Parts: sequence; structure tokens; C-alpha cells
Amino acid sequence: MDHREFPFVSESIFEPCGTDCYVPTEAALSPWTDQAMHGSPPTMLMAREIERFPADQEMFVTRLTVDLMRPAGRVPLSVRCRLIRPGRKVQLVEASLWNGELEVARATALRLRRAEVDVPPTLDTPPRPAPESLAELPGAWRPGGAYHLLGVEVRAPERGSPGWAWFRLRLPLVPGEEPSGLLRVCAAADFPNGISYVVDPRQTTFINPDLTVLVHRHPIDEWVLVDARTWLESYGVGMAEGALYDRQGRIGRSVQSLLVEARA
Repeated sequence: MDHREFPFVSESIFEPCGTDCYVPTEAALSPWTDQAMHGSPPTMLMAREIERFPADQEMFVTRLTVDLMRPAGRVPLSVRCRLIRPGRKVQLVEASLWNGELEVARATALRLRRAEVDVPPTLDTPPRPAPESLAELPGAWRPGGAYHLLGVEVRAPERGSPGWAWFRLRLPLVPGEEPSGLLRVCAAADFPNGISYVVDPRQTTFINPDLTVLVHRHPIDEWVLVDARTWLESYGVGMAEGALYDRQGRIGRSVQSLLVEARA
């Protein structure tokens, strides 16, 4: 990416604006419009809150189900979190983002207790070349900055809809904080529709109002591979799915429901 196109790049994806309150920067915005965020930044912000929610034992988030309820651009967002299913081994934790009295997004996480168990190894080889062998994927669907340009680095074999790409964060989620493994997964998880589309995005939109992420292992470094496919139907709905990998092998899966519409 040529940073001369964006001379005032933010230092993080969100900036604090008070206790449990954050403002999205330009690096959080959607490729469709600057009046909404890409799905990964709010997912990361809620996942961060879920990981920070207290527990009596070490827990691992294995599923994150996100509903993106309303578009929100660069407005203050408060973060709320609560335990909705207590347990020693299995918990459900809910986080939500609020623009004033309007709920913008909600995430429900399944947390399982961590324990040492003797099991056979399940690592396999990623099905795609390493990110260092690939060029950075350029391109924008609208003028101005957006998450896929400023918040993450994307490496893929070609422009357009390659079907797979490697992702790593360019910026921290919040200033001065190293992203966790779960946040690095969430940073890439909302891209299946964006890298495997089967229609011209200048003529047809395929926005996802939700995201489900399943994780069984965190990535070993900053890179996450998304190997994706999209299915669309003539009655205006669809689905995109991404198999998630790190350098050693499979780490999870993400799935998006798609609202398919002709551009006005």
C-alpha cells in the first residue's frame, strides 16, 4: 500500500474516549461506505472484552457468534459485557457495542475451560503458499481509507476475487496493546465474502449482517490464511465460508450470511 494516499493514518483501529468507550478511526471503516465499520473491528473489540471478562479458571473462546445490527461510522461506542451462562467448564459470555441508547453489535462467545489432555497431534500443512511469496493485494471500492487498506495487510496471488489470502494486522486494536491470538483470528475472519465474491461488487452488494467464528487453536504468529468460497441465490441471500489456517495448519472456520442486492 502506498501510504502517501493516506498521509494521516491513525495509530490504532479504535481510540479510547472514556471508560469502556472507543471511537473507530478511519482504519475501522467498511469497503462499502464510510458510514459503517468493516465487520472485523467491532468483532475484535467485543472479543477483547470477552477475553478480559473474569473467570475462576483459564478459559478458551472456541466460538464467537456476532450480529452486526446497525451501521456505525466514526461515533463513540460503549462496550458492555455480561455472563449469561455460568459454569466451571462451559460458559457463555455476551458483549455488545452501543451508540448512545442504540445497540450496534452483539457477540455471544462460548468459553471452555483449558486443561492438559493427552491427544494425538492434528497439525497439517496450509494449502496455500506462504505470505512472503505473495504481493500485497491493492485496491479499493470507494475513495478514502478503510479497514482492508489501513487496518490489515492482505497478501494474495491476484487482484479481484482470488478465493484466498493471508492477513495480518497493521495496527493495534487500541493504542499500545499487543493483539491476542483470538484478535488476530477475528482480524481476518470477516473476509470470506470479500475475497471469494462471484459477482461484480460495483453492480451487486453482498453484505454480511452476521459472522460466526470457530477456533480450536490460536495462530503461531501474526499471519492468518483465509481460504474462502461464496454461494449466492437468485432470491437475494447467500453464504460465504472461510477455512482459517496459520503457518502450521488449520485453526478454525468463519461463516457469513449474505444479503445480496443490486446497487442503486
